[in-house]
Amino acid sequence: MRISESSHVKGVLFVDIRRNLPLLMIICFLSQMGGFMILPLFPLFIEEFGLSGWMMGVIFALFYVGKVIGGVPAAALYRKIGGKRALITMLLLLAVCMGSFAVSSAALVFGLLRLLQGLASTGLTVVVRSIIGDEGNVDNRGLYNGYISSSEGGGMVLGPVISGWLSLHWPLSVPFLLVTVCCLMAVVAAMGMKTAAKPNPVSENVADGHDLSESPTHAKPTQTPADYTVSPVNATPSPIIPEPSTGLTRRQQLIGYGTVHFLEMSAYAVFLTYFALYAAHIMHWDPFAISLAFTVVGISTLAAAPVAGYLSDRMGDRLLLCMFGMLMIGIEVVVFLSTSSYVLVYVGMLIGGVGGACYMDSFFAHIGDHIPDEGRSSVIGKIVSVAEIGSIVSPLVAALLVERGSLYTVFVFNLLLIAAAIAVQAVMRSRYRSKRV
Repeated sequence: MRISESSHVKGVLFVDIRRNLPLLMIICFLSQMGGFMILPLFPLFIEEFGLSGWMMGVIFALFYVGKVIGGVPAAALYRKIGGKRALITMLLLLAVCMGSFAVSSAALVFGLLRLLQGLASTGLTVVVRSIIGDEGNVDNRGLYNGYISSSEGGGMVLGPVISGWLSLHWPLSVPFLLVTVCCLMAVVAAMGMKTAAKPNPVSENVADGHDLSESPTHAKPTQTPADYTVSPVNATPSPIIPEPSTGLTRRQQLIGYGTVHFLEMSAYAVFLTYFALYAAHIMHWDPFAISLAFTVVGISTLAAAPVAGYLSDRMGDRLLLCMFGMLMIGIEVVVFLSTSSYVLVYVGMLIGGVGGACYMDSFFAHIGDHIPDEGRSSVIGKIVSVAEIGSIVSPLVAALLVERGSLYTVFVFNLLLIAAAIAVQAVMRSRYRSKRV
């Protein structure tokens, strides 16, 4: 069993990722399913209370504001109290929000709850990806991230189906109560996670914002128990192979990763916001066909994510797989811009879902490989928060493009975002390879 490879605050309990991966998958499945259960119903739900269009827009926007500000506090909470307690905190916050939605009627309360929901949603992403980054290693981070993406894909598929069926037979408040139950079930799963005391951290500090490998003065003078993996058969210690470094400063890494994820999330937000409109008005699809397109994306992500994660671990070039994933997302957009054929567009959605899995699995695994342990959760928190700004800004830019141009122009903008993300990753990969040489 791997003893540890991270150096969090001394005394904090850490999560054994291999023993707890099934529980993490259950947590991500339930939380993602809950989020996608209320996603299509929330506008209809608050519309029942006679709110103005402007007020509804403010309430929608507050969710993304919460997602922007939630990353850094979640990372700090994770470092202070550990992964298990941080997960329980975020899930309880989500449960309170969902239950309160079902019994509230005031616009101010809706706005506050949406803000907290966004904060908790981003917090879950930060905590889960930080756990995998800290307790995984270069041989399995891609695969573990793949399992997480797959479980989230399953939630994306089932969530809208369940809420759609419930809305036909029950008041719109009922799905919110069911999501509350899902969040509480996820809390029970988090409480069942096994933790262990963190060994005394080995000196792995980072100086001047550089990775450990950039200076020979940071080499460990002696081997300690934390520097070994232990065979479960004979308990014979063997040294851990040092993980690779990009050779970039922490600031350069943060700017590079933040820019890539900002562009990817911007493109994703444009797709989520405007594909249904494009399909209805340009392709003349009915609501069922549009919903089926999103279902195809979810199913392909569910099936492809573990395979993409495995490939990410075996290829040894995670950024290349990230770039390939973004390219497949671009192909998805080109397909539905070129034809309205159901079969071809669904094939494009299938390709895009696989591309999304390749990107997400490799991106967070790459961060885990190259950001030093004590700063990893903080970096993930900042990256996720910065990326969510793209989720706010890009739909607004797209709205201006619709007014000045057409829905077709919106997805040309979408392709430009994807191309820019690929270009930034290519530059980072080039720098990484030059440092290795």
